[in-house]
Amino acid sequence: MLFRFVALALFVVGLAALRAQQALPPPGTQVLRPSQSAEAAPDSAWLDLRQAKPAHSKIQASPDWVESVSFAPGKATEGAPAKSVFRIRLTRPNEDCQLLLFRLYFDDNPEQQPALIAWDESGTQLLRSGSLGQKTGLATSSSTIVPMIGVTAIDVEVPGDGRSVRGAYLDWMKSRQVMRPLHDEAQTSLPAPFAAAPPLKAGTEDAEVFGTVTAPLTADTIAMGSSLQDGAAFQFGLEAQPLVALLTFEVASPQVEAPPEIYVNGQDVGPASLVLPDLADPAYRGLSLSLVQTMQFQYTGWVRAQKIVPASILKAGTNDVIILAGAGTSASAIRETQIQLKYLWDKSDYLLEPLK
Repeated sequence: MLFRFVALALFVVGLAALRAQQALPPPGTQVLRPSQSAEAAPDSAWLDLRQAKPAHSKIQASPDWVESVSFAPGKATEGAPAKSVFRIRLTRPNEDCQLLLFRLYFDDNPEQQPALIAWDESGTQLLRSGSLGQKTGLATSSSTIVPMIGVTAIDVEVPGDGRSVRGAYLDWMKSRQVMRPLHDEAQTSLPAPFAAAPPLKAGTEDAEVFGTVTAPLTADTIAMGSSLQDGAAFQFGLEAQPLVALLTFEVASPQVEAPPEIYVNGQDVGPASLVLPDLADPAYRGLSLSLVQTMQFQYTGWVRAQKIVPASILKAGTNDVIILAGAGTSASAIRETQIQLKYLWDKSDYLLEPLK
């Protein structure tokens, strides 16, 4: 019997779990057509994939285009680890639905990275995503864009018992023309659903625009804790003291009421401000130690954080920055860290008020 395998290239855009992956056909192949209608947009779907005991579980409601969800526990074979599989059978609601956004929520354990596999009705593999996540050991999510021409089922394959997978958000996508200024930095990846800001890109070299210098500190993912010994430390040099500075980075799995703390040249400048996604995002996870206590929330993904650094703390020469996880946060990480330095420019807008 001849088995037909259709290879689709999967491009990972950026680093993050929250960053979208795009599955595209070979160059020159025309399999998708632009949507001609925005009528009767199908509902999105949230699928709870947590493994609960039958006594504590209930039937989930989902749109008609989600036909079924099944789970096959992993079975170890000689020379290969056990892999559990969640199979989600889907049908396209209409001809305009050609691209599916599949956002998977999971614990990013190094030995339990999930992968998505798309199948057609005959059992032919149409797409495989590769391992999702960054091995941070933190709760996170990852978005994949799947072309749904011919796809009837999507598997979530994960090593182990599958308990690291928590849920999936599915939504159909449409394209539209977007205009942006020529000098605006192009976004190379899609924001996650409910996101308050697109993914941050720190760049590789210093850049100067209108008297403001943007200096990348690192694009790497750095683990951090809530003590000074476990903080993420940076050093950078300045030729002259700026008028004001803005520290920007992305933080993983923060407690939303306890953002990261910032220390500059040994001084505590206070907590950063988080640019939080919509509260409807399923990435929010509550924590309550008892029924009588107020529930606290953690965002299980990446969010942008910013902190204004007063010029009086900075100096010409070497400066030190330490970023700590917020109080009560056992483990976190940051990435795409950069600092902006504003200097006096020949066209600066300012007011001089007389002393009273």
